[in-house]
Order: sequence, then C-alpha cells, then structure tokens
Amino acid sequence: MEILTLLLNVTGATMLLLFGVSTVQMGVQRSFGSSFRSVFSGKKSRFQAAVAGLVMAAVLQSSAAVALLSASFVAAAILDFSTALSVVLGADLGSALVVQLLSFRLEWLVPLLLAVGGWLFVYSPRSRPRQAGRLLLGVAFILISLGFLREAFEPVRNSGFLPLVAAYLEQDFVAAFLVGAGLTFLMHSSVAVILICVTLVNLGTIPFDAGLSLVLGANLGSSLLPIWLSRKFEPLARRVTYANLAVRGSLAVLALVAIHFLGPVPSFFYENPAQGLIYVHLLFNSILLMSIPFLGFLEYPVALLLPERRFNAGQIRRSEEINCLDPNVMDSPNLALASVRREILRMSQIVTAMANPILDLYRDGDNEGLKQVREMDAQLNEALADIRRYVAALPFEKMTKQEKRLARDLTEVAVDLEAAGDIVSKQLVRFAELVERKKIRFSDEGWAELTELYSKVTDNMAIAFGTLATDDVAIARYVVEEKAEVRKMERISRKRHFKRLRQGLDESFQSSDMHLETLRALKDLNSKVAAVSYPVLLREGQLRDTRLV
Repeated sequence: MEILTLLLNVTGATMLLLFGVSTVQMGVQRSFGSSFRSVFSGKKSRFQAAVAGLVMAAVLQSSAAVALLSASFVAAAILDFSTALSVVLGADLGSALVVQLLSFRLEWLVPLLLAVGGWLFVYSPRSRPRQAGRLLLGVAFILISLGFLREAFEPVRNSGFLPLVAAYLEQDFVAAFLVGAGLTFLMHSSVAVILICVTLVNLGTIPFDAGLSLVLGANLGSSLLPIWLSRKFEPLARRVTYANLAVRGSLAVLALVAIHFLGPVPSFFYENPAQGLIYVHLLFNSILLMSIPFLGFLEYPVALLLPERRFNAGQIRRSEEINCLDPNVMDSPNLALASVRREILRMSQIVTAMANPILDLYRDGDNEGLKQVREMDAQLNEALADIRRYVAALPFEKMTKQEKRLARDLTEVAVDLEAAGDIVSKQLVRFAELVERKKIRFSDEGWAELTELYSKVTDNMAIAFGTLATDDVAIARYVVEEKAEVRKMERISRKRHFKRLRQGLDESFQSSDMHLETLRALKDLNSKVAAVSYPVLLREGQLRDTRLV
C-alpha cells in the first residue's frame, strides 16, 4: 500500500510538473510567437546564434522546442546548418540554467505568482498580459509540483524499497544512464527529469553517483527527443537534430565512461550533492559550446546520412493540385464529410502558401512570385466550386441533423478560405505590384509595424487552421479573441503613421496610401481566417451574435 501511495503521489506531482512546463511554453509562444523568427534570423555569427538559443531555451524552458524551430528554419533557408546547430547547443545550456533557477527554494513566491498570474489571465482584456499571466501560473505550478515531490518521498525515503532501487542504480550506472534517457524521452522534458533527480538527491533518496548517471542519461534523451519529433521534417531540417545527437549524445557517453572508469568526481561536488548535480549538468552543457568552431565538419557526414529528396516535377503532381474529394463514398455521409474536411485542409494549406511570401513580394517585387500566388488563388476558387458541387450532390435524405449542419458549416468555412485567398491575391498582391512599379519605400518605423502585424496574422492563421482538424474549442476561442488584438495593432499603427505625417517625413508621405491599405487588408485577412473557428464555437454555445460568452 505504501508503494501504491508513493506511485500515485509521484505520478500526480510529475503530471503537474509537465503541465507547468507546458503552460509556460504556451504562454511564451502565444505572447512572442511572431518574434521567434526575427530572434534567430538576425544572428550572423555562431556565437550570437548560441546566445540566441540560450535565451530562447531559458524562456521556453525546452531545448527540444528550440531544436525544432532551428531545424524548421534550416528547411526554410533562414539559417544555415552550422548556425542552426550553434542555436541548439546554446539552447542546451539555456535549459540547464532553467534547472538551476527552478531548483532554488522559491516556495515563498508561489502565492504571489498565483495571485498575479491568475488575475492577469482571468481579468486582463489584452492578449499579451493574459499570456504573461499564463506564464506566471506555469512557473507556480512547477514550484508546487516540486514541493509535492519532496513531500511524496519524505515519508518513504527510509523504507526498504527505495534503498534497494537506489543501490541498484548506483551499482549499474549503465542502467541508470538508460533510465534517465528513457524518462526524458517519455516525458518530453529534460528539465522535468533533471529537477526530479535533483529533488531525490537532495532528499537523500538516491545517491549522488546514481543521480549523476541519470542526469547524463537525460542529456542523451534530450538529444534523441528532437529526432523523434522531427521525423516527418524534410531531410535538410533533420540534419540539425542528428548532428546535435552526434555532439551531445557522444559527449554524454564519454562523460559517463570517464566518470566511472577514469576517476571519481572531485569532492567539491559532494559537499552539496543536489547543487553538485546541477553544477555537473551546467559544466557538461558549457563544454558542448567548445565544439562551435568545428561544427562545419559535421555537415558532410550528416548530408550523406540524410540526402535531400529529389523529385521529377514532370512525374509527380504537387500536393496542392490533388483534389481530396472522393466520389466513391458519397453514399456514406460520414466518409463523404471526412473527404470534404480533407479538401478544406488542403485549401488552408494553399491560403498559407499564398500569404507566406507577401512581405518578400513587397520588398523584392518578384514577378514570378506574384504569378504563382495568382495561380494558387485559381486553385482555391476551383476547390471551392468542387466542394459546393460535392456537398450539393450528397444524399441529404439519408443524413442526420448533425451531418446536415456539419455539411453547411464546412461549406461556410470553404467560402471563408476562398475569401481569405481573394484578399491576398486581389489586394495584397496588387499592392505589392504598385510598390514595385512606383518604387515606393516605407519608413523604417512603418515597415516594422507592417512586419509585426503580418507576423501576428500569419501566427493566427497557423493556429486557426488547427481547429479545422481538431475542433478544439479553446483554440477557437483564442483565435477569435485575437481579432481584438489585431484591430488594436492596426489602430495603433494608423495613429503612428499619421503622427509621422505631421512630422513631415518624406517616406511616410510617399508610402501613406500603401501603408494604410496594407493595414486594412491584413486586418480583413485576419477576420476571414478567424471566421473558420466560428462553427466550432457555435456548436458548443460559445458564440453570441455580438461577442464571445
């Protein structure tokens, strides 16, 4: 019974710890998601990239999240291989610093974090303060969970069961190493695993040597996790995660062998075993940064391991040209509606592809890019027409009330997606042509405002299209709530633009019409994107005629 109580308490505390880490990540991503690209893309040297990775991992409390971002930026040609790998190694050290910060006894902060974070999250009308409140609540949950862990192990640390497990892990350092790697992989968080190890060592539940093997294993698991999470990425992106495993994983194995065969850890680390464990973790990840000058040598081996895919464009149709509507399942409404949903997801991908290059087209005036966007708009119009014909041909007499409503909802979503595409192709693309033809140049402040609003809209687009696949009410509410934030950003930019006009700035006069028209088009695009979430909210009774419940 004692063991069952322990397992239940530890599981509950661990789940709260993971929830706290996830809550912090969500708060940061929703507050600063549009800034991540600029944080990385502006770094020219490997050292600057490592510092950027350190900061981002400290904020996100996850080196794996930074590794995935870096890999995706390599695929998008925003970062080169060596710079991206430097970001990942810096993130590993940032994650270690998070462990040091959270290991301090900060229980006295919990009531303050809960009070301030809860008030901001519940009562703040603005998105940024509300997400800051979410972040503070996440930190409070992490601290509470660590207290729960200490309380869970306190009564049983002198029992007969735990000393046997601790003795086995101390004697079989390879097993402890693999346990640490496995736990990190399963929990998707090296921060959580290492905090648990530090807590157990601090209580004397497991000896320092066993905790050391567990921590080194957690570092191996932390390098395996991005490989698993990026398994569907392009080979070019996955090279970064495999190179990270080669550097971090091999050093973890070497450190394990060195510690257990070449000599004991200096006595300094034993004076305060829990803090000593964190020092070893920090030292390990600091040593990793010494490999930064030599990262270029890894590019060729991983390129051989993961060569780029080469397709024959004449033999393979592009995915955006493949119609998902299946005429063979029209007698089965459930399957037919699933087919419509897949086609709508394809439409959302086309809208995303149309919106992604808009600012580049403003800046570079690429005629071929403008032509491609218009071609994608034609595909979008064709997809909407196909969906209308397909839904009209469904056997409505065989369909339930819910299926009929879903068919109407999906058609309305398709209409909204086509309208979003029209805003991109008939307004933003036309504006980009005018900017190039008239050689219009925006002021630095004006361009920064447009970039910020555009990033916010594209972030909302990515989140909103997630509701098409999941019907998640919380995500749908967030997307609709963000409409107010976009309206506010558009209004502030207009005010600032008029202020620059009063100051007599030539660039602001030259670009005035284009600046205001682009602001309005981006706001309208966001409204159409948010509209795809309305059916989900309506079905759940979460939307009134004029405002959210």
